[in-house]
Amino acid sequence: MADAATAEAALRQAADEYAGRLVFLSSLGAEDQVLTDMIARLGLAIPIATLDTGRLFPEIYSLIDTTQRRYRIKMKVYSPDRAKVEAFVEKHGINGFRDSLEARHECCAARKLDALRRALAGNALWVCGLRREQSPTRTDLKMLEDDTANGLKKLSPLIDWTERDVWDYIRDKRVPYNPLHDAGYPSIGCACCTRAVKRTEDVRAGRWWWESAEHKECGLHRR
Repeated sequence: MADAATAEAALRQAADEYAGRLVFLSSLGAEDQVLTDMIARLGLAIPIATLDTGRLFPEIYSLIDTTQRRYRIKMKVYSPDRAKVEAFVEKHGINGFRDSLEARHECCAARKLDALRRALAGNALWVCGLRREQSPTRTDLKMLEDDTANGLKKLSPLIDWTERDVWDYIRDKRVPYNPLHDAGYPSIGCACCTRAVKRTEDVRAGRWWWESAEHKECGLHRR
């Protein structure tokens, strides 16, 4: 298993150096559940937030509740701006995000990016669960980077972890996780944009599966 001490040290340093000016933005995915466990177990003053797009799997909402009860924490949930979502649907239709890459980016902007900006407002650093192994678009990521798109630093404590490292930690610490992972969903986003994958497929093959691999980002991690 990966050296958890390195990730924990990065979280401790961030909590000290950016006290009162950082946030952990969780998608409730396996990596983010690992980070939530570390933050709670170490008693770090790192607020935890998540984005509710309005089209998430029911299992994610259940996991939010389970996670809060398990760790005795309160996650801040940011919802999309209703007017922006309604404007997108009026223009493209309820599932118009599948019509083109541009339309899909518009949908992600309406449902995620506005809420992201509100979640990051006033902070100097945000913590996330990115790993280099996850996607071709993430192979050159560093643990600590300048997020110029959002005007702050971004910390990825699990950047060098493998998928096996993540699951070894989850099993060892008995971390609560989304049951969809056991049903072939290694990466989970909106229900309408996520499908199960085969064992031979890339871990993010089920995200926006109608698009090519180099486009499989929603804009949260623009570079």
